[in-house]
Amino acid sequence: MPEYEFVDVYVPRGVPRKEATRLLTDHAEYGNWELDRVALFRDGSRRVRLRRRIIRQMRPTW
Repeated sequence: MPEYEFVDVYVPRGVPRKEATRLLTDHAEYGNWELDRVALFRDGSRRVRLRRRIIRQMRPTW
Protein backbone atom coordinates (compact mmCIF):
# COMPACT_ATOMS: atom_id res chain seq x y z
CA MET A 1 0.00 0.00 0.00
CA PRO A 2 1.60 3.29 -1.05
CA GLU A 3 2.13 6.02 1.52
CA TYR A 4 1.68 9.68 0.61
CA GLU A 5 2.64 13.00 2.09
CA PHE A 6 0.33 15.96 1.62
CA VAL A 7 0.67 19.71 1.36
CA ASP A 8 -2.12 22.30 1.28
CA VAL A 9 -1.71 25.30 -1.01
CA TYR A 10 -4.00 28.27 -0.45
CA VAL A 11 -4.73 30.39 -3.52
CA PRO A 12 -6.33 33.76 -2.66
CA ARG A 13 -9.31 35.04 -4.61
CA GLY A 14 -7.39 37.74 -6.48
CA VAL A 15 -5.10 35.25 -8.22
CA PRO A 16 -6.14 34.60 -11.83
CA ARG A 17 -6.73 31.02 -12.92
CA LYS A 18 -3.76 31.13 -15.30
CA GLU A 19 -1.35 32.05 -12.49
CA ALA A 20 -2.82 29.41 -10.18
CA THR A 21 -2.34 26.84 -12.93
CA ARG A 22 1.28 27.90 -13.37
CA LEU A 23 1.89 27.67 -9.62
CA LEU A 24 0.45 24.15 -9.42
CA THR A 25 2.31 23.09 -12.56
CA ASP A 26 5.59 24.22 -10.99
CA HIS A 27 4.83 22.18 -7.87
CA ALA A 28 4.04 19.14 -9.99
CA GLU A 29 7.03 19.47 -12.30
CA TYR A 30 9.77 20.30 -9.82
CA GLY A 31 8.48 18.75 -6.61
CA ASN A 32 6.81 15.62 -8.02
CA TRP A 33 3.46 16.60 -6.50
CA GLU A 34 0.13 15.52 -7.96
CA LEU A 35 -3.33 16.96 -7.47
CA ASP A 36 -5.38 15.29 -4.75
CA ARG A 37 -8.37 17.63 -4.30
CA VAL A 38 -9.52 21.20 -4.77
CA ALA A 39 -11.90 23.15 -2.53
CA LEU A 40 -13.44 26.28 -4.02
CA PHE A 41 -14.82 28.69 -1.44
CA ARG A 42 -17.63 31.25 -1.81
CA ASP A 43 -15.26 34.21 -1.79
CA GLY A 44 -13.39 32.78 -4.81
CA SER A 45 -10.35 31.48 -2.95
CA ARG A 46 -9.18 27.91 -3.39
CA ARG A 47 -7.52 25.35 -1.15
CA VAL A 48 -5.61 22.80 -3.18
CA ARG A 49 -4.28 19.62 -1.63
CA LEU A 50 -1.29 18.07 -3.35
CA ARG A 51 0.21 14.68 -2.65
CA ARG A 52 3.35 12.76 -3.49
CA ARG A 53 4.33 9.22 -2.85
CA ILE A 54 6.80 8.42 -0.08
CA ILE A 55 9.42 5.95 -1.24
CA ARG A 56 10.99 4.05 1.60
CA GLN A 57 14.24 2.21 1.07
CA MET A 58 14.69 -1.19 2.56
CA ARG A 59 17.73 -1.86 4.72
CA PRO A 60 20.11 -4.36 3.24
CA THR A 61 20.32 -7.69 5.00
CA TRP A 62 23.90 -8.87 5.30
